[in-house]
Amino acid sequence: MSETPALYLGLISGTSADAIDAALVSFEHERPRLLAARAHPWPDALRERILAVAQGETALDLDAFGRLDVALGHGFAEAALTLLRDSGTPASAVRAIGSHGQTVRHRPTGEHPFTLQLGDPATIAERCGIDVVADFRRADMAAGGQGAPLLPAVHAMLLARPGHVRVVLNLGGIANITALGADGSVVGFDTGPANGLMDAWCLRQRGEAFDRDGMFAASGKVDQALLDALLADPYFALTPPKSTGREHFHLDWLAAHPRMDLLAPADVQATLLEFTARSVAEAIERHAPAAEDVLACGGGVHNAALMCRLAELLAPRSLASTAAFGVDPDFLEATAFAWLARQRLLGLPGNLPAVTGARGLRQLGAIHPAPR
Repeated sequence: MSETPALYLGLISGTSADAIDAALVSFEHERPRLLAARAHPWPDALRERILAVAQGETALDLDAFGRLDVALGHGFAEAALTLLRDSGTPASAVRAIGSHGQTVRHRPTGEHPFTLQLGDPATIAERCGIDVVADFRRADMAAGGQGAPLLPAVHAMLLARPGHVRVVLNLGGIANITALGADGSVVGFDTGPANGLMDAWCLRQRGEAFDRDGMFAASGKVDQALLDALLADPYFALTPPKSTGREHFHLDWLAAHPRMDLLAPADVQATLLEFTARSVAEAIERHAPAAEDVLACGGGVHNAALMCRLAELLAPRSLASTAAFGVDPDFLEATAFAWLARQRLLGLPGNLPAVTGARGLRQLGAIHPAPR
C-alpha cells in the first residue's frame, strides 16, 4: 500500500493587509493541488497597525515592532488552525507550513537592499505543532536578486501553454505579471499598484476596505492631468528585474501630486483605477507584446470595473480569470508558498534568476521546527 502523500499549508497576507489567505495543498503528482482554502480577516485595529508601519518610516519603536511581529504570528497561527479545523485535517497530516508573513518594507535597491516580513514563524510552529518555513525572500536578495516576485515558477507550472505566449497577471495590492514564452521561458516583475492605492483611498474616503465591483471608481471621472503625473513616476521606466510595494506607492505619495486637493474623491478613485489598468497594459505591451491571452488572479479579479477596463486596453488579447483554467484566483499566492515550503524541505531551489535577477538558483526560506 502506498504511503499517503504529505500535505502542505501556505499562508500569506498581501500588500493591502485585508486578510490572511490560507491554502491546504497536496502534491500527488508534483504539481500543487488546492484542497481547501480560507481567507482570515485581520482585526481592524491590527490592520491599521500593519498599514501604519508599511507606509511610515518612523511608525514604530523597537519594542512596538517586536510586539507587532509576535501579534502577527498569532494571527497567522489562527488562520492555519482555523483552516485545519474547518477542513477536518489533523495537524499530523501536514508536513510543513509555508508562511510568507506580512511585508512591511521592501527595499530591493541601494547599498544594502533588504526585505522585511513580520509574523513570527516560531509562534506559528509552537501553536500549530507543525514545522514552519518562512523568510523566503532574503536568500534571493543576498544573491543580488529582487526577492520578488516569487510566484512565476508556480504560474508556469500550472498555467503555461506550450507553443504559445501567455501572461499571468496577479492583481494584489501590487500588480505583477509573469510572461510565459512559447519556448518555455519565464519573465516576471511588479508592474506597479493594483488594489493597494484604490483600497487605501476607499478606506480613507468611505470607511470601506475595498471598492466593491469598482462602483466608487465608476461614479467618478478620470482626471487626465493627475493620471499623467502618476504614470510619470520613474519606477515605470525601469527595466526588469524590478519589484516594489506600499513603501513606494502609498497615500502620501499620491497626496504629493498636483490637483489632489481640487478633485472629488470619486474622481481620484476613477483615476487610480485607470492608473492601475494603464500601467499593467503598458507593461504587457512593452515586455510581452506577443501574448495571446492574459489570465488574471488576485483580489482584483473581483473588481468588475477594473477587469472591464483591462479587457479594453489589452484587446485583442483575451482576458480571463485563472478560475476558467481550474486555478482558484484567490488562493494562488497561498498555494505558491505551500509549494515553496515543500521545495525547501526537499532541498530544491525556489527562485527563478531570470525573474528576480539573482546570481543563481537558491533554496529559499528558513525552517522553524515544531516542538516534538
